[in-house]
Amino acid sequence: MTETAASLLAKAKELAPFFSANAPRNEAAGMLVPETIDALKSSGLFHMLVPSCFGGVEVDPVQALEIIEAVSYGDGSTGWVLMAAQICTGAAAAYLPPETAKALFTNATPVVAGQGAPNGRAVRDGDGFRLSGKWGYASGLRHADYIHTGGTVIEDGKPRLIPGTNQPDYRTFIVPVRDAKFEGNWDVMGLKATGSIDYSIDNVFVPEAFTHSPISTTPNQGGSFFHLGLLAMTSIGHSGFALGVGRRALDELAALMQQKAPRRGFLPPVAETDGFQERFGAAEADLRAARAFIYEIWGDIRDTVQRGDPLSTRQMTLQRLALNHVTTAVAEIVTFTYKAAGGVALRESVVQRCFRDMFAGTQHFLTTPTVLKECGRELAGLADGQVWNILGLVDRP
Repeated sequence: MTETAASLLAKAKELAPFFSANAPRNEAAGMLVPETIDALKSSGLFHMLVPSCFGGVEVDPVQALEIIEAVSYGDGSTGWVLMAAQICTGAAAAYLPPETAKALFTNATPVVAGQGAPNGRAVRDGDGFRLSGKWGYASGLRHADYIHTGGTVIEDGKPRLIPGTNQPDYRTFIVPVRDAKFEGNWDVMGLKATGSIDYSIDNVFVPEAFTHSPISTTPNQGGSFFHLGLLAMTSIGHSGFALGVGRRALDELAALMQQKAPRRGFLPPVAETDGFQERFGAAEADLRAARAFIYEIWGDIRDTVQRGDPLSTRQMTLQRLALNHVTTAVAEIVTFTYKAAGGVALRESVVQRCFRDMFAGTQHFLTTPTVLKECGRELAGLADGQVWNILGLVDRP
C-alpha cells in the first residue's frame, strides 16, 4: 500500500468504534447523522476513489476492499454509503469529459450518489437531453450534491442503438440534486441508515457533457483503477461490506459468549455445548475462506489493470462468483449468530443489526441466483466468446 492509502485504512479502523456508536442514531434518522458524515469527509475517506489529479487518494482495488471492510465492521450502513457514494463519485470524476470533470472536481470534491439503472427516458435535445423517470434504491442520495442516474437515449421516438450493435444506448447522467424530487419510501428491515430512497426527475435538461457511458473502462482522468469499469467497481464495494459485517457478527457473538453474568433473554449454556463450538469453528472457517477467495481474485485483477491489460471474461466471472459466495456465506453466518445470541439478538443489538443489514444486502441484483448460474455456465466452458453485462453473459458486440 502507498503511505496515503495505508493512512486511510488506519483511519477507517480507528473510526470503526465511532461509527458503531453512531449506528442507532443513524438508523433512527434513516440516514447518516452529521457527525458520521463529517468523520467520513474529514478523515479523507470520501476521497478514496477520486483521481489523484483532483487531489483524491485513488486507492487500488485491494486497498479499496480493505477500507470498505474496515468501515463496514464498525457499521454496515456507514460502509454501504461510503462504497456507494465513492463508486458514483469516482466514476463521475474519471469518465466525464475533461472540462466537465475539472469544473466539478478541481476546487472541491462533491458527493455523487444515486441509482444507475437506465430507468429514465433521455430525449435528445440539441447538445443535451431531456431526462425524465423514476428510480429507487439510491443509497447515500440524501448526502449527495449530484445524482448519478441512468437513462436510455431516445431519438425519433425510439431507443437509439449503440453504433454497430443491437444494444440500446444507455447513458449515466450527472444531475444536481436540486433537479430531482426525493420520494422517500425507505421503510426497510436492514441498511436503514443508508437512506436509499426513491427519486424522480421530470423533463430536466442535462448537457451531453454531464453524461458518460456506464460501461466505459477507459477513463478520461485517473489511473488504472478506473479501467475496471462501474460493474467491477461496484463488486468491490459489496464484497468489502459483506466481509466487514460477517467479521463483526462473529466477534460480537464471541464477546457475548465470554460474558460471565447472564443477560436477560440470553442462553448461557449455549456457549458450553459441542454443537455451538463446532458451528462457531465452521463459521470462522467459512468467513476466512470467502475472504481469501475475494482477496485472491482482486489481487490478480489489481496486477492486471496495473500492467495496462484488459480484464478477461474469466476474471470477471471469478470476481462475481466471489461476491456471490461471500454474500451467501455471511448470510448463513449472521443467521447462526442471531440464533445463538438468543434474546440479546431479539432486542436492539449489534448482532441484530448485522443480521438485518446483511439480509438487506442479499437482495441486491448483483448477488441473484441468475448471476451464480451465469458464473457456472462460463466456468463449465459453455459461454465461449461471450462477455459480461450487468446481469449475465452476452455475445461480444
